[in-house]
Amino acid sequence: MHDQIAKYRAKLISDNAAQTGRIAFAAQDDIMISDGEPILARLAESVLARLNCLALVAAVPSLPFTDFLIRRAAPHENDIVPRDTETRTFLHDIPIVRKSGIGPDAAQSIATLLGNRKGIVVEGIGIIATGALTVEQAYINWSSVFHSTYIKYLEELLEHGFMLPDEEEAFDHFRRDLLVPLSSEGLEFRTGPFSEKNVILDEISRVGSYTVQRRLVDSFFGNISYAVEKLIYISQTAASLDELSGCIDPVPFENCSTVGITASSELVAHRAIVEITGCRAVLHGHPRFAVVMSMLCEDQESCHVADCWKDCTKVRFLGTTPVVAGEIGAGGIAKNVPPVIGITGSTVVYGHGIFSIGMSDFREAFQSMVDIENWCRDEYFRRFDEKHPKRLAPILL
Repeated sequence: MHDQIAKYRAKLISDNAAQTGRIAFAAQDDIMISDGEPILARLAESVLARLNCLALVAAVPSLPFTDFLIRRAAPHENDIVPRDTETRTFLHDIPIVRKSGIGPDAAQSIATLLGNRKGIVVEGIGIIATGALTVEQAYINWSSVFHSTYIKYLEELLEHGFMLPDEEEAFDHFRRDLLVPLSSEGLEFRTGPFSEKNVILDEISRVGSYTVQRRLVDSFFGNISYAVEKLIYISQTAASLDELSGCIDPVPFENCSTVGITASSELVAHRAIVEITGCRAVLHGHPRFAVVMSMLCEDQESCHVADCWKDCTKVRFLGTTPVVAGEIGAGGIAKNVPPVIGITGSTVVYGHGIFSIGMSDFREAFQSMVDIENWCRDEYFRRFDEKHPKRLAPILL
């Protein structure tokens, strides 16, 4: 258990998601154990003792976006409801705990909310998340909340501008110093096509790790596949893309086997993309600015579609990249992405991320994802500067 805690504390740091030194885990083995920053560790133990689960993580995010969301929320608002697909599918909403509402027994207040949620945000602390059966699940849920609040804050900021006295300085620091252009520079890709099983598995694992290293995915999001002859090799559902060894399934195209039962929930979409485009490599990631930009629609005020994320039939564009709606799994994504992805080799799904393809290997698919995310970053800041011009300091005469 101590090894698992050390592993996922290190991942929160390498993900640049949580502040080094302000992370704590607690887990119930034969006895309660905890590790990390002492005050957070004591809180984690106390909260976990009141819950029917195995693990809990409490950590301060690397960015102040979560705390800003809490402070921007109206006093009567008790939760944050991001619009991205991961929140809708796995989190539903994210409860808020304000300092004023904690009371004398903070652990009990927090445990009450965590009793029916995977993660919450706590003013002055950050994010607290649970794992029903493993430390890994606590890490996944914490990362999912971090991903969703990051996206929600960028959405709100673009819409309403700065509302708090310290937001502008923090946002400028984030924009100027913390965000660097994404790149595939320094990464090695095999030149395809590939036919040998061990080569395919190794390349899928390598490129999966690249997507995590270059922060094109958060938590355990994303999936990857390679097709050869009558098989499609695809990452398993809930597999971390930087730990794919032993987590890649060879699935027959005929869908006549139960082998695909552990495969990614996007198997149907991957198979359809390969069949329609003739590509071999498919990569799906969740870069954050692409997710944000996919949910911005100029027709929203005049459109009568209620559930844009699944019912919109319009193909929009981010630059030259098509944007479509659709449910995950065998729902709309599998129907809506394949017909348009051949236009440019990539497609953005509303609130969900990017699908990109390579005709023989992963180099092209990876570079497309990098290029789209960089474009979306630039476009986000262009729109922000246009809508919220920087306030100039008064000239003193």
